[in-house]
Amino acid sequence: MGQDAFMEPFSNTFCDLQCNIYFLLLGICSALRLTVPSHTIHGIEGQPLHLTVDYNFNTTASEIQIIWLFEKPQSIPKYLLGSVNQSVVPDLEYKHKFTLIPPNASLMINPLHVTDEGNYIVKVNVHGNGTISANQKIQVTVDVPVTKPAVQIEPSSGVVEYVGNMTLTCTVGKGTRIGYQWMKNGKPMHASSSYTFSSNNDTLLIVPVMKEDMGNYSCLATNPVSAMESEIIAPTIFYGPYGLTVNSDKGLKVGEVFTVDIGEAILFDCSADSNPPNTYSWIRRADNTTHVIKYGPHLEVLSEKVAQTTVDYMCCAYNNVTGKRDETHFTVIITSVGLERLAQKGKSLSSLAVITGISLFFILSMSLLFLWKRYRPHKVIQRKLQSRPGADYRKAQTFSGHENAMDDFGIYEFVAFPDPTGVPTVPNQPVSGSNFVQGQDLHSTIYEVIQHIPEQQEDHQEST
Repeated sequence: MGQDAFMEPFSNTFCDLQCNIYFLLLGICSALRLTVPSHTIHGIEGQPLHLTVDYNFNTTASEIQIIWLFEKPQSIPKYLLGSVNQSVVPDLEYKHKFTLIPPNASLMINPLHVTDEGNYIVKVNVHGNGTISANQKIQVTVDVPVTKPAVQIEPSSGVVEYVGNMTLTCTVGKGTRIGYQWMKNGKPMHASSSYTFSSNNDTLLIVPVMKEDMGNYSCLATNPVSAMESEIIAPTIFYGPYGLTVNSDKGLKVGEVFTVDIGEAILFDCSADSNPPNTYSWIRRADNTTHVIKYGPHLEVLSEKVAQTTVDYMCCAYNNVTGKRDETHFTVIITSVGLERLAQKGKSLSSLAVITGISLFFILSMSLLFLWKRYRPHKVIQRKLQSRPGADYRKAQTFSGHENAMDDFGIYEFVAFPDPTGVPTVPNQPVSGSNFVQGQDLHSTIYEVIQHIPEQQEDHQEST
């Protein structure tokens, strides 16, 4: 059987379309099934590619025909090879490239080239009581694996924060259908107000550059058959100084004031976040004048060599690339050990103790004020009574009754005061009535009841 015999079915309206429709209407075609793992397969140039195709049917077959065709977009399908009952007849042009692997309908392409990219059509005809057919189409893509990408930064010497821009470019030596993904600190980057990407994503533009843009950048290059990531690169960004502070290894620090003992040497450290590192200078202020006493991040102060007990200092940080500077002021107080310990005790005093002390003070003050207001009127009355002649407050009167009940009306007050003579007093007469009562106790204290008569009552008594 020659090649023309294999091509005969295609000459009759390609795959005997009318016959296939006829058998389909009869429901016979459902007895033949072709199975492929995927309708799109990605192949690697220079590597073999296996197109797996399985078929099965539930009818008696006397003859099985397999045909493979290849087509490119907008082109006529080309015959590659075929078989009848496992007898393979290849096309002489492609016999060393394409191989049919019976008993199924799988095709081996070896080696695979970019020109082999296209659609592969497999058709199976089974002849028995009649002829049934089935076909499948598989799209094959051929790619060249990407090589390891390289990243370049411009300007390579670095850029000043908020002043310059930065461009990162990713290049790949080999590869087809390459996709680019930029990574920062291992995470994918996305477009933002500062980040702009080129149309194919191989270029990243950062405008403007800030300190937060520092980090580890890399480029991930991918295609359907491979993926490679570049080496990590860290751009140089100049910034600062930020967060200038002064600290010491000794002494007591409260805010911007350091307290040290006489004879103690204290080391001060000045630091700020900056790139490149700052240039530090120490300035001392005295008698409304300032002068630089040292350069560098450290300053040692020997308290016994300082003539003043209070000295003002200033640390200045300067970045010679960004042109920015910062300064901080602090005061050093030289004192005795006792004051130092007192300051430490005062510093360790908790806020709860302070609140408790203030509360106790107010409670005690209110108690004293209450006692003063409570007992001061009695002392005034006591002084008035003591200023009276003895005969006036020692008169004892006994009332057997009143002709007018209004004589008993009034306000009565019970008063106690010591006897001026210091001699215990015994009442001369028994107490009766409510107008006047005089008593005693054994500790020289005299108790009296004083009747306060309202003005109207007094006027009534006088008129009577």
